[in-house]
This record gives sequence, C-alpha cells and structure tokens, in this order.
Amino acid sequence: MVAGPSWPDNKQHRSASKHWHRRGRVGHNQCVQIDTEALPDDPAILQQMLRAVVHHQNELHAENDKLRMLIQRLLRHQFGRRSEQLNAEQLQFGLEDLEQTIAENQAGQEAADPPDDRRRQRRDAQTKRNHGALPAHLPRYEVMIDIQNRDCPCCGGALHAIGELRTEQLDIVPAQLRVRVTRRPRYACRTCEGAIVVAPAPERPIDGGMATEAMIVHVVVSKFCDSLPLYRQAQMLARQGVTLDRSTLSNWVGRACWWLTPLYDLVVSTVLASSKLFADDTTLPVLDPGRGRTKTGRLWCYAVDDRPWSGPSHPAAAYVYSEDRKGVHPATHLAAFGGVLQVDGYAGFTRLAGDRTDGAVRLAFCWAHMRRPFYEFYDSTKSPLAAEVLGRIRELYAIETEIRGHPAEHRRHVRQERSRPIVESLHAWLLDHVGRVSAISDLAKAIRYAIRHWPGLMVFLDDGRVEMDTNVVERAIRPITLTRKNALFAGSDGGARHWSIAMTLIQTAKLNGVEPMAWLTDVLERIVSGRTRTHELHTLLPWNWISTNSSPDTAQAA
Repeated sequence: MVAGPSWPDNKQHRSASKHWHRRGRVGHNQCVQIDTEALPDDPAILQQMLRAVVHHQNELHAENDKLRMLIQRLLRHQFGRRSEQLNAEQLQFGLEDLEQTIAENQAGQEAADPPDDRRRQRRDAQTKRNHGALPAHLPRYEVMIDIQNRDCPCCGGALHAIGELRTEQLDIVPAQLRVRVTRRPRYACRTCEGAIVVAPAPERPIDGGMATEAMIVHVVVSKFCDSLPLYRQAQMLARQGVTLDRSTLSNWVGRACWWLTPLYDLVVSTVLASSKLFADDTTLPVLDPGRGRTKTGRLWCYAVDDRPWSGPSHPAAAYVYSEDRKGVHPATHLAAFGGVLQVDGYAGFTRLAGDRTDGAVRLAFCWAHMRRPFYEFYDSTKSPLAAEVLGRIRELYAIETEIRGHPAEHRRHVRQERSRPIVESLHAWLLDHVGRVSAISDLAKAIRYAIRHWPGLMVFLDDGRVEMDTNVVERAIRPITLTRKNALFAGSDGGARHWSIAMTLIQTAKLNGVEPMAWLTDVLERIVSGRTRTHELHTLLPWNWISTNSSPDTAQAA
C-alpha cells in the first residue's frame, strides 16, 4: 500500500486534504479524487499536490506493469512455451502437421494424374529435392521385378537384357526379441573316466539372470535417453509375448549402474579436472516413503565443451545427485577445481568463489539469465526501455555467431574491438536508468540484477574460451526434464543416483557423436567379462572407444 500525499501542516492544507482523501489513505486499488472547487490558492501547495499526484500515478503504473507481467508469466507457464526463444526442435513440431497436410494434398493430386504425368512429376521432384543418400553401412536385400513376356512387342523376337534400373528405399525390421543359447560341450577321458572338462561359464551382468548385456542396456537407454518409463517398456515387451514385471526391469537398471559406476566416476573426475566448467542444477523429485510424498532432490550438472573455440578437451556432461540445494554440495564437488566457472546467478556458486582463499575460481555469469527478465518485462508491457536492452544484447550475440568455432585468441581480439564498446555503453545506460524507474517494478529488479552481476558478465571479453551464456549446460539438463515428466519421480536416493550415472554416460556419448546403445553394450560386456581392467577404463571413454564388434548395428556412429 502507498500512502497518500503529505502536505505542509497549515490550515489551508487541512482544508484541501479533506477533499483529497475521500476515504482516508490512498492505496494502489483506490482512485485519487480531487475536488477542483476547493483547490488551495498557494502555488507551493499546488506544486506539491501535482508532484504527489505524478508520484502516485507512477507507483500505480509500476504496480500495473508488475501485475500484467505476473499474469503473462502465469499464462506462459500454464499454456505457453517456457523459453523466450523458440528452438529448432520446437519449431519442427509446429511444422509437422503442415507438412503432413501438404503431402496428403500432393498424394491426392498425383493419384488423379495419368501414369505418364506421375512419372514425369516424380523425376522433376527428384531433381528439386535432395533427400540424401542412404548410408552405405546399412545391409541391403534385393527384390527382383521382371517382365512376364520376353517377346518383343514390335516384331515378336526374343528380348535380351541390356541393363537394369535400380532404386533404393529405406526399410525397417521391427525390434525383434531373440534368445541367446550358450552351449558348453562337456568332455571326459575314456581311460580314467574321472575327469570332466568343460569351458568356464562366461560372467553375466546378473548372476543367473536371463538378460544379456544388450538387453539390459536397451532398457537403460530407453529409460534415460528415450524417456520411456519402465512400466511402458514392460507393456511393449508384453505385446511381443514376453511378460516381465517392472520390478525385474528395475533390477536390471540397478545392476547395470553398479557395473558402470567406475566408468561414471572416471567421467566425473575428468570433467571436474577441466580449467573451464559450466555448472547448473535441476530438481529431481524423489519418493520419500516415511512422509508418504516426494522430496525435492537436485541433480548438479557440470559440463565441458571446448568446441566453440576449437579447444583440446572432449565434450562431456557429468551429473551428481544431492538430497537438497545447499551450497555445500557444489563446494564439495568443486573443492579441487581451479579456473573459470560459468554459472547462473545461484548464490551458492558465488559463495563458493568467495570462500576460496586462493582465488582459484573465477565466476563468469550468464547473459541469457540476465536477458530473461528484460524479455519477460518487454513481452508483457512492450517497454521501450526493455527493448533498448534487448537490442544491445542482440548485437553481442550477432558477434558471437560470427566468431563461433574460431580460436580463443581470435575471439578475444574481436570481442575487445567490437563487443567491449557495446558492453560498456550498456553498463552506463543501466547505471543511468536504475534510478529513473520505479524501484518496485520488475524492470528495476532486472537492472539491479544486471548491475550486481556485472563483473562476472564481463569475463567473456577478456577470455576467448568463455561463452556468453550457459546454454551448454542448459542443453545438457533438458533431457532430464523430459525424462522427469514421464517418470514423475525417482523411487529413492539410490534410484536418483542411478539417474546421475545413466545420464552422465548417455549424454557424454551423444556429445561425442557415439551411439549410446552400441557403446554401452560393448562397455558393459568388457567390464563384466574382465577384458578391460580398472586401470584401462580410460580406453572406454567415448572419445577413446573403438568398437570390438564389427556388425553394422553396433558400430560407432560417424
């Protein structure tokens, strides 16, 4: 609530204030009413009344802007997209129905045309559209379509082959379950008949279990990569005549994560040993049986990606589970870290850098997080001030697009020459306008946030390795969001840790262009069989891995 205007303590003011305050104190939900027939004659009082009215109107405008922004935010949260930028994947979703309708109309038109016209149209379409070639590694099978009558239609003579027309189409064999039968012949000596020799049984991921490594990995990848909950996988298996309880699939996932834990630890240690990290976190509901509801755990994500500046490190993403969001968790994870840490505005990371007496951690804040409140304010109010900030940030991102993929020193040089003037001008603009807008408005909050984090927002100017934002780790978190929506929650803290193990290995494989199913199957077979020892685990990292299976369906992705 905002109090009404204050006046000098004199008789004239008291007379005027009777007409000013019809209902006592003036709040945001009350209209100011002035009796124009009883205005004071003193110019000073009139000026003060005018200033108070203007101030009160500004407060009301700020309050209205805030309410409109809240409404827009709630509507967007309930019905709209969550990001201010529509990514390519989301855009494709919207184009699917349109493309389907176009294809349907074309099919109807082609069906109505004469056969000769259809063949000509197909030839023309093939010259206009490039669908690409079918991969050479895919197996081929042939279907022969021959003529019935080999007599010449003109003279009746015998026809002879002069060549053939060959076309290729992409076909599919639905996923097929099969049973692997392992045979171990037994041998005995005819002389002594005492000794029986048989080859030792191979190690299994589950003692006495029915599932091969490939089957177990299929369940893991389907759950954590394709976001298929285990109960849905059980239903899909049942349609093929294999009835398995969801608990059985859960057991497979837990056993697989136990075997893969050493490799997971190696990926995490490799990521945290980098001198430049992206860090963020996301929620993970965890079932809490004692209270009969879920608790909110956290998955901390640490990512490395040097590809934007052609750096030497291989891309990787490591997830670590904790039961809450206390700052002690990232401080523990990053106890030995030294370098640039790219983060959002979470206070735990700020305290982490401040508590390090060696000054080894330098925070680089995210421009996307700084931009977001300006965008939300502009989206709801169309404020020209917010538009000004968005326009300047747009210029910075245009420069980043030009220099992406260039060496770090080149990126630093371009940023010093072209980006720094824009950043310094924007900083001066923010300092100039922070006192001009209402202090309670969301625009003022956005400006204060930017000013408060400004030293970290400028780090990218002096270091070509640093990105402007934390989109690398944001993209690494996005698959967790989808899996979380489908699975709803993790069953326990141990199950939540399985999330961190599986997501770390799968996302790291995807970042390095390695097919997760093929890689994890081969990795699990090597670890279970003992062919790869603990000191050799580095050979199983996605960027070092060489498949031992030459079949097309398990070969490393290009």
